[in-house]
Amino acid sequence: MKPRIFDPSRREVLAGLGASAAGLFGGGAAPVATTQLALQARPATLALKPDQPPAPIWELAAVSHLGNVRLRRGDLCEVTFRNTLPVPLAPTWYGLNGAAVADPLRGRAPTAPDATETSIISIPSAGTLVADFRLFEDRLKQPARPLLVVAEETSRIAVDRDEVLLIEEWRVRPDGTALPPGQDPKDTTPLYTLNGRTSFELSAAVGERLRLRFINGSQRSVLAIKLENHEVHVMALDGQPTEPFPARNGALVLAPGARADAFVDAAISAAFVLHDGKQASPIGHLTISGNLERRAALPPPQPLPSNDLPEKLDLKGALRFDVALGALDAGWTRTANFSTASAPAFRARAGRTIVLAVQNPAPITIVFHLHGHHFRLLDRLDDGWKPYWLDTLAIEPGQTQRIAFAATWPGRWLIESVVTDWSAPRLVRWYGVE
Repeated sequence: MKPRIFDPSRREVLAGLGASAAGLFGGGAAPVATTQLALQARPATLALKPDQPPAPIWELAAVSHLGNVRLRRGDLCEVTFRNTLPVPLAPTWYGLNGAAVADPLRGRAPTAPDATETSIISIPSAGTLVADFRLFEDRLKQPARPLLVVAEETSRIAVDRDEVLLIEEWRVRPDGTALPPGQDPKDTTPLYTLNGRTSFELSAAVGERLRLRFINGSQRSVLAIKLENHEVHVMALDGQPTEPFPARNGALVLAPGARADAFVDAAISAAFVLHDGKQASPIGHLTISGNLERRAALPPPQPLPSNDLPEKLDLKGALRFDVALGALDAGWTRTANFSTASAPAFRARAGRTIVLAVQNPAPITIVFHLHGHHFRLLDRLDDGWKPYWLDTLAIEPGQTQRIAFAATWPGRWLIESVVTDWSAPRLVRWYGVE
C-alpha cells in the first residue's frame, strides 16, 4: 500500500502512525511496534555562503521528532517514509545490522514520488546510525543531507551531555548553489559544515563530561577532526563499543560514512579543527562558561555496554575470499544498474567466519563499506585483530586490508566501493549468507 499524504503536521503524522500500527499489528499477526518514526524526503535550503542566498538541497528529515532521533536498543520501530521529491528514493541505513529493509537495492523498489511506504525495523544494537540517499546518487538533482539516529543503551551512561556532530562536505558553485556528488566539480569550491553551519558553537561548563558522536557525512573525503587542548577518549567506532583509548594527538580520522563516539571532559574554550588532507581549518568552537560542581572527581571512562557481537572469531576455519575494489569489469556496477541477478562477490553459510582480502589496485584511496555485518580489521600477520569493530574502511592506494566477520544474518547484502574523488561513481556488489 502506498497512500498519499499531502502536508501533515507533526501531530497528524504521529496520529497517523498510531493508527497505522494498530492496523498492521492488530489480531496478533506480528509483534507490536514499540516506537514509531516518520521520515520525509523533501527539498530544503542551507546557508553555505554569507553573501549569497541559501543553496537549494534535498534532505531526509524526521518529521515525527523535534531535534535528533533517539531510539533504544531492542526497539521494534515502525518507519513511515514519504517521498516528496521528483525521483524514486529510499533511505539506506548504515550501522543497522541484519535489517533487510536497510538495503533498498536488493530487489525492493524505491518509493515513487508523492508516495508513502511503511516498514518495520528492529534495533538490535545501541550505537550511532545514519540513514541517507547515497545509494541513489545517480538520480539526485541536488546534494542530499542525511538523517542521524541515536540508538541509546538500555542502561544509563555516565556522561553529562550527549551531542551529535555531523560533518558534511559540499562543492559550491560561484552562484552559491551546491553540486551533487558523482559529477565533475570544476569551477566549485570545497566547503565543510558542522551540524549544518560553517561555524558551529557548542557551550559547556568546566568539568562536564561530553559524549560527542562524530559522523563523517561527507560523500568522498577522508577527514580528521580534532578538539584542541583536550584529551579525547574513543568509546565506539561505527556504532560499536570499543575498549576506551585516547585518540592519537587528539584527532579522529574518519572515512566517509564512518562514526566515532568520544568522551571529552570539558576544560577550556577550544576550536574544533578539521583537516581534509590538504589543510587544517577551524570548523567550530567549544565555549566554556561556568563550572560544574561535583562531590568527587570523575573516574576514567568505562567501556560502553556490549552489543553482543562475538568475542572471538575462528580465523583458522574461516572461508577466505579476495575482493578487488573499484573496477567495473570485476563484478562492480553503478548503483543505478545494480541487480542481485548478477554474480555475488562470495557466498557463505550462516555461522561461518569470513575473511576478506580487500584490495585497492587504484592510485587513489578507496572507501569500502560492508552492509549487514560489522567486521574486525586483522593484524598484518593475520594472527589477531584490532580491538574494535567497523563497517567502513578507507584503503590506501595499492594496499590490501584483511577483515573478518561472523556471517550471522542470512540474506543478500551489499558491498560499496567509492574512490575519494568527487566525480567518481559509487559502485556496488552483493554477497550472500544462506
